Amino acid sequence: MLSFFRVNSTLQIVGLLLLLGLIRLPFLLSPPPLLIPELNWMLVGEQMNNGNLLYRDIWDSVSPLSALVYWLLDLAFGRSHLAYHVAGTAVAAFQVFYFNWVMNVRDIYPDRNWIPGLIYALFLNMSFDCSTLSPTLLSTTFLLLAFGTLVKQMDRRGATDEVFEVGFYISLSALFYLPSALFIIWALMSLLLYTGASFRQHSLLIFGFAFPILLTVLYYYLADSLDDFNRNLLSSVFRVRQYDLTDFQTLAASLFLPFAMGTLGLLSLFRQTTRYVNFQQRCQQIMMIWGLTALVSVGLMPFLAPMLFIIFVPALAFFAAYYFQGIRREFVAELIFTGVFAFTLLILYQGALPLVRNWELGRLSALQVKTSPIDRLIQKQKILVIGEDISAYRNNQVATPYLNWDLAKYDLRSLDNYENVISVYDHLRKDPPRYIIDKENVIKKLFLRAPSLAASYEKTEQDGIYRRKEEALSN
Repeated sequence: MLSFFRVNSTLQIVGLLLLLGLIRLPFLLSPPPLLIPELNWMLVGEQMNNGNLLYRDIWDSVSPLSALVYWLLDLAFGRSHLAYHVAGTAVAAFQVFYFNWVMNVRDIYPDRNWIPGLIYALFLNMSFDCSTLSPTLLSTTFLLLAFGTLVKQMDRRGATDEVFEVGFYISLSALFYLPSALFIIWALMSLLLYTGASFRQHSLLIFGFAFPILLTVLYYYLADSLDDFNRNLLSSVFRVRQYDLTDFQTLAASLFLPFAMGTLGLLSLFRQTTRYVNFQQRCQQIMMIWGLTALVSVGLMPFLAPMLFIIFVPALAFFAAYYFQGIRREFVAELIFTGVFAFTLLILYQGALPLVRNWELGRLSALQVKTSPIDRLIQKQKILVIGEDISAYRNNQVATPYLNWDLAKYDLRSLDNYENVISVYDHLRKDPPRYIIDKENVIKKLFLRAPSLAASYEKTEQDGIYRRKEEALSN
């Protein structure tokens, strides 16, 4: 396979995109298990489509541009799991093409070929959750655009005013996935160390980064929701930690080969420094800084899943391409790549299909939307789920702004505070749920603090489930 992509021609471009489509084809014919984050994104899009304002009427930590994309998907397709995978594949195809195009047009590698794109496409399929339209995937697209513009600056004798674009792309990336804001440090360090950028050009970079963010802040200020924006987005990056959704076994299995190949590629560069010109060495160094920046962003991830590590893929594919192209014997390179390719697809399809029953590796079981008796008892109702597992929303609609438990618990777990009780009471009165599914045991205390709410609900036979009384419905 490597030998085919060693040639730089249109046929290789078509072949690469076809390969990506073939790898994803099983997911497009029969979408893999629905994941809790995917359901969460669908609910955000649905709520926005119902006229609710993100952060004020929808308490969630998804970044605003990602939410805008999910709103457009809901507007066009409703709650379509397939639409997320089709869109995710389209974005992945653009990234693969653009990444390799930049490598070739800027002569970042000694030879022009499509091996970097091949490896990029493979690493984008390290787990089945990477095939969906995640905020990290959307964000990485704009980081790649920033990388392409930054490399163009480095290919000149000095930086130009186009550095504004670099900051602008990173800002858009942050508005898709907030931890990506750290990459402004990557851009500043790259300009400082490897270009002749002036103070004015550094200022343009900062202004380009600040401009879209300030427009977003202004929008929420005019909507009188700046405090909600700060609480549910800016502050949430340090507070939202959904550790129950983490599958460490699958995470380790999915990341092992991409990180191993990337590390081997990085180490191989230290033995071949004389082979590369200064420009190529500078590109290698800014990709090292990319990897370190991505590593810092791990501490800001709301949970740990392969989809969130897509932000590492450009750096890993960049260095892994050096490793495979540096192997002198082509048949050895083919053999190693075939092994990496086969094992990656094994993890990918085992998680989604699965290939081997009763083998949990790759399944991301903690992240999947679970079925329960509630699914049969409660359907097409407005409900409130109190807890991290929002699976009950699969066949129901969201009532109240309390979608994300990590944000909602600051109200619902602080019911000794009179203001919080009033806030919860107002939300439940404004948008009353037909059912309340209490997985955190907070409703009893709420009903003690707000007797009028208690009078509107009755406990059902199911533990922790409350139903709104018929007389309350008629009022």
